[in-house]
Amino acid sequence: MRIKELGLILLILLTATPAVYAELPNIVIILVDDMGYGDAGCYNVESKIPTPNIDSLAEQGLRFTDAHAPGPLCHLSRYGLMTGIYPFRADTNQWRKQPSIEAGQTTIASLLNEQGYETAMVGKWHLGFDEQGYEKPMNGGPVDVGFNSFFGIRASTDIPPYYYIRDRKVVSAPTQAIPANRSEGWSPIQGAFWREGGISPNLELKDVLPDFTKEAVAVIDNHALRQRNGKSNAPLMLYLAYPAPHTPWLPSPEFVGNSQASMYGDFTNMVDANVGVVLKALEKNKMSDDTLLIFTSDNGPVWYEQDVQRYQHDSSGGLRGMKADAWECGHRMPFLVRWPGTVAAGTVSKQTISFTDLLATFADLTHQQLPDEAGVDSFSFLSVLRGEQPENQPVHPNLVVAAGRKGFTIREGDWKYIDMLGSGGFSKPNRIKPQPGGPQNQLYNLKTDPAETKNLTLKHPEISKRLRKSLTKIVDSGRSRPLAKPSRDD
Repeated sequence: MRIKELGLILLILLTATPAVYAELPNIVIILVDDMGYGDAGCYNVESKIPTPNIDSLAEQGLRFTDAHAPGPLCHLSRYGLMTGIYPFRADTNQWRKQPSIEAGQTTIASLLNEQGYETAMVGKWHLGFDEQGYEKPMNGGPVDVGFNSFFGIRASTDIPPYYYIRDRKVVSAPTQAIPANRSEGWSPIQGAFWREGGISPNLELKDVLPDFTKEAVAVIDNHALRQRNGKSNAPLMLYLAYPAPHTPWLPSPEFVGNSQASMYGDFTNMVDANVGVVLKALEKNKMSDDTLLIFTSDNGPVWYEQDVQRYQHDSSGGLRGMKADAWECGHRMPFLVRWPGTVAAGTVSKQTISFTDLLATFADLTHQQLPDEAGVDSFSFLSVLRGEQPENQPVHPNLVVAAGRKGFTIREGDWKYIDMLGSGGFSKPNRIKPQPGGPQNQLYNLKTDPAETKNLTLKHPEISKRLRKSLTKIVDSGRSRPLAKPSRDD
C-alpha cells in the first residue's frame, strides 16, 4: 500500500473517532455478591425483600431467566466475567498470593479501553494482587488489566486484612486489629460474620457498601462533567462490584425491619437502595438513555432450608441448593439488562448465557473480532439484546460450570449433566459415594424439573454418555468457542 493511501486511511479513522464514540453506549456493570435468584421481586413474586430499584431494571429492560455464573464461588465467577474464560482453566485459588489474570491477557476492561472507553472499577476485586507489603504498589490488579482507575478492596468484607486500595496504592495500611464476630441464631458463615485480622484505622465494615456507592457516583459525575466541558468525548465503562449482601450482613439503621427476611433481607434491601442511588446519578447526568446497564450477582446465596422455613422467604426462587453448589441455585443468577432504544422494555429471555459471554458481546458491540487466544469460552449475545435472535437458536451449543468442590456440570438445551453425586458445594449431601447398580452421576431435564428432583441418568444413559463426552472435550481442548475461520486473504 502506498504511503499516501495509508495516511489517508489513518486520517479518516482519526477524524471518525468522535462519530464512532457517539454510536457506542456507556456500559455499567453492577455485580452484587451472594444474592439469590429468588431475592428480587422481579424473579420471585413471593419474595419477602423489597427491591424496587432492581425491579425497575426488569420493567425497563430485559430479564434473563437462564443466566449463569461460570463458577458458584466469588473468585471463580469474577474470573470468568473479566476474561471470557472458564475459571477451571486458570489457577484462581491462588488469589491470596498472586494475580489470577495474567499480564497482557484480554479482559472486558482492556478490550473496551483499547476501543476508546474510559474504564473504571469500584468495589471487590478478589482476583489477586502481587502483594509485596503495604508500602509498595499492589500490582497485577484492576489497573494492570485494563481499568484506568480502581477504588476497592482485595476480597470480601469478612476476609482480612481490611483496607482500601486506590489504583495500585494501599490507602491506609491495616495497622489496627479487629476481633472476629458472628451472630447468634445463624450458621457460622451467616449474619454479622467476619474474621479477625488487621484493619485500617477509621475503616468500618458497615461503611464499605455506601462508600463504594459514593465512589461510583463520583466516577459518573466526573465523567459527565468532563464531557460537558469538552475535555472528553469517550464513553464510560464502570464495573461496580458490591461486596454485599455477602456477609457480614450490616444493614444501616434506616433499613432494619424493612424486609420480612431478617438481617439478610434488610441488608439486601439496603443493596437495592444503593443501586437506586447509582441509577439516579446516571439520570441526573442525562446518561441513562445512552447506557447499557447490566445487573447480576456473582453466585448463589448462603440461605439454608431452615432459613426458608423460618422466614418463608425462598432466596433460591425454587431452585435447588445454594452458594458453591453444582445445583442450579449455586450458579443460576438474576441477570437484567437495560439499554433504552435497543433492549425492549419488560421483555424476558430464556436464552442460556454465561458471564463469560460479556467479552464476546462487548467485542461484537465495538465491531471487534476476538483473537483465538482471547475469550475462549465467550459467545456474543448482542443479537439477543437487540431482539434479533429467536429463542430456539441458542447462544451456546453447551455451557460448562465448575462446582466449588471438584466437579463439573454441562448444559445442552434442557439437559443438565453433573459428573458426580451430591451438591459438590455447601449443601448436604456434599458428596455421595456411588453404589453398585446405582447412578454414577446426575442428569436432569430442567424444562420439566427445574428443581432437580429426579435424577434421570439411569433412564437416559445415552444422554449422560453424550454429555459426558462433550464435557471431556471442552475441558481437555482448552476452549469451547470455535476457532475463527480464516479469511480468503489469509
